Amino acid sequence: MAFTLGIVGAGQFSGQFATLFHHHPGVSAVYVTDVIRSRADELVRDAHLAGVFGTFDEMLASPTIDAVAIFTQRWTHGPLVVKALRAGKHVYSAVPMAITVDEIAEIIDAVRETGLTYMMGETSYYNPSTVFARQKVADGAFGRLFYGEGDYVHDMDLGFYEAYQYSGGADWKTTASYPPLLYPTHSIGGVLGAWSTHATAVSAIGVVDQRGDGVFDRSVSRFDNDFSNATALFELAAGGSMRINEFRRVGYPSHLRESRFRWFGTDGSFEQLATMTVWQDREGVEDISHLIDTHASVSPDDPSLANVTPALRDSFVSGYAAIHDAERSRIPAELRSLHNGHEGSHHFLVDDFVRAVSKGTLPPVNAWQAARFTLPGVIAHESARRGGERLAVPDMGSPNGG
Repeated sequence: MAFTLGIVGAGQFSGQFATLFHHHPGVSAVYVTDVIRSRADELVRDAHLAGVFGTFDEMLASPTIDAVAIFTQRWTHGPLVVKALRAGKHVYSAVPMAITVDEIAEIIDAVRETGLTYMMGETSYYNPSTVFARQKVADGAFGRLFYGEGDYVHDMDLGFYEAYQYSGGADWKTTASYPPLLYPTHSIGGVLGAWSTHATAVSAIGVVDQRGDGVFDRSVSRFDNDFSNATALFELAAGGSMRINEFRRVGYPSHLRESRFRWFGTDGSFEQLATMTVWQDREGVEDISHLIDTHASVSPDDPSLANVTPALRDSFVSGYAAIHDAERSRIPAELRSLHNGHEGSHHFLVDDFVRAVSKGTLPPVNAWQAARFTLPGVIAHESARRGGERLAVPDMGSPNGG
């Protein structure tokens, strides 16, 4: 049975998802709320949505709303998620899950006690590289995995200044200093999205920013943060290690591939650069870029698509990679012609949340998995603040108590 959804936050990112939820056959209506009412009105008008709620509290109080999707600023998610769950709403949340250990624990408690659906919208779980590596793990092709590496290399000059200015207003520099390791899921989520384990300890190093433009300045930062780049080395429960890089000042083409990964096992390995991806074993190297690279999204009316098959047209329009083909067929036809994003992940994110709510099943990135993607970064940031001190990473367990 279709359900109604409330979008919380009408910023630059939420519009893409509002459109997808609006067209999904499992969602009957989409409403919006934002602290800036004009943005909510504009999104409703442009995406042909059902209407606007004046406040988040009004949305939660409405019996019309069955679920909410939270697209507010990244440090606000934890309390909003808990409030929505306690109000009886299913929750989809943009990343990160939360920014403190206590906030993460409160979300898990609320999910367990209410029995409602919670899903974190981590794109890297559906990243073509993660999908490929997950298949190789299932096939045993890596042998024993002993090392994973995830980089989120998104330079501030490539879109982040504008995003913080849009959301932060006159005081945008106070939040543009957001600590890189408190936004770890695009890197950790890729590695652990393929390798079923969790972090147990970490040592991290933060690089103090030197731009001198008032961003990553501790005297300005609401987070008391001056790290613009950070690297964390984790010990894993399965044995072996995981290295995570979160870089915000980096000479790298983030617009080509902002998350990239490596896995090494006793029998096989996977490595990725901005424009090339390879699978390797003792015999040699296989270029698998054709399986991993996504087609850029274009308009379905683009003349360049006039002579291609319907299936290939879907691929070009919707940004899927070839490795997605086995799963792409389960995406509702209403979504396949719509813009996709983050290397083909947006359609899967929306569909998995709708399926979980409709069927009462756990989504792939449920609360416990989201904690394993998020909490290690919280501890890593503290380690970096302590000069690389090795710290234990707590684990919130799994849905079945493991």
